[in-house]
Amino acid sequence: MSDSLILPRASVAPPPPGARAARRRARRTLMLLAFVCVLPVAASYLAFYVWQPQGRVNHGTLLPPAALPATVLDGAGGQAALARSDLERQWTLLVAAPAACDAACGRALYVSRQARLAQAQDMERVGRVWLITDGGEPGAHALSGHDGLRLVRADAAWLAALGGAAAGQVFLADPLGNVMMRFDDDTDTTRTARGLTKDLQRLLKYSALGRGGRE
Repeated sequence: MSDSLILPRASVAPPPPGARAARRRARRTLMLLAFVCVLPVAASYLAFYVWQPQGRVNHGTLLPPAALPATVLDGAGGQAALARSDLERQWTLLVAAPAACDAACGRALYVSRQARLAQAQDMERVGRVWLITDGGEPGAHALSGHDGLRLVRADAAWLAALGGAAAGQVFLADPLGNVMMRFDDDTDTTRTARGLTKDLQRLLKYSALGRGGRE
């Protein structure tokens, strides 16, 4: 019977002193950074869901927050493509409509523009996107007076995040890319714009994201 060769068992070197403590510190730092990013948006939601004094109501319809998809949308009208990350750190008003832009579409674009302009020094903290639902190109009449409006081709996933989007609706997405409020079409555009303006002002007040310009 031949002798079997017994190899010495490899020993595992213990972690250097302080390695575990360093890992714990790194995890705490990551958790703190995540908390700092989420806190301003969470405060804005609390302003609507929790801290509502009696008699004060929001004007838009609050929605269960739905994350916009990660798919990148093709640009339209010669504009660049749009990813969800492009909307982060801003509150974004979204309108979904065909390129022909009927009366309801025109009202939605008008309301979103007026509400953004009404934010004055906070205007740059609000973005606007037209999700074009067909293959057409918007005419100059539809875009007149809408400087800064992003034009992109909607896909099924983005429209699903809006719940299908009926004609003339304006949706609001938070700075983390979650659709959280809807404003329905109303022929009284002054009333709708005023309500959207007030809701936006309240959200911007409680959210520090983008204050002093897009960060």
